[in-house]
Amino acid sequence: MIKYFTNNFSVINLYKKPSLKSEIVTQMIYGESFSISNKSKKWLKIKIKEDNYKGYILNKKYSSFLKPTHKINLLKAKIYKFPNKIKKGEITFGSKIRVIDQNSKSFKFAGGWISKQDVKPILFKEKDLFRKITYFKNVRYKWGGKSFKGIDCSALVQIFFNFNNKFCPRDAKDQVKYFKKNVKLKNIKKNDIIYWKGHVAVALSNKKLIHAYGPMKKTVIMDINQTIKRIERTAKLSVIGIKRL
Repeated sequence: MIKYFTNNFSVINLYKKPSLKSEIVTQMIYGESFSISNKSKKWLKIKIKEDNYKGYILNKKYSSFLKPTHKINLLKAKIYKFPNKIKKGEITFGSKIRVIDQNSKSFKFAGGWISKQDVKPILFKEKDLFRKITYFKNVRYKWGGKSFKGIDCSALVQIFFNFNNKFCPRDAKDQVKYFKKNVKLKNIKKNDIIYWKGHVAVALSNKKLIHAYGPMKKTVIMDINQTIKRIERTAKLSVIGIKRL
């Protein structure tokens, strides 16, 4: 039986190789779980439970596996040492916690206390998968990022599937193969997902999209047709697929 551990840090970098100079390929946010296939004094070779992504994380004191009861429902939630007193830190949208105590307004979990308003039960699902995607508007672009501190284009898609308890591959190249229903640009509508080689955006309507866009160093809302022309002009890339969920 596979033994799992749970990330009990706000964000942990997953590196391609066991070196801090190596590429950060993704991150684990608070409450995501992983199995260990190899370990050294400084590094753990792991596989993330949620998306099967493999890489290396620093060898720290991680929690034994915790089955979560709730998840963070806003861009970032404040964590307190006591209910609403002495801020300890923040955890990002989609982070998962296991509640161990509560009062009228707050939940207690391993990391501290959190406002009940900031979470939803773990089984909660949005009718509109991407309803909260504009929370990430103006969040800086970060290759491999998955949080309010920095996010990349494919993570911006993946975190909303994960929030809704659905599987989604981590990288754009795998997402475009995973989603099967294709639509034409002239028929595009809200929540359709637009793919280029190595890039992805989500349609907010038949005119506007949102994406974590490297050249603008942040998550931006742009005109669909203008974005397609811009990427063709600057990166010499054409749309390779528009997917409908």
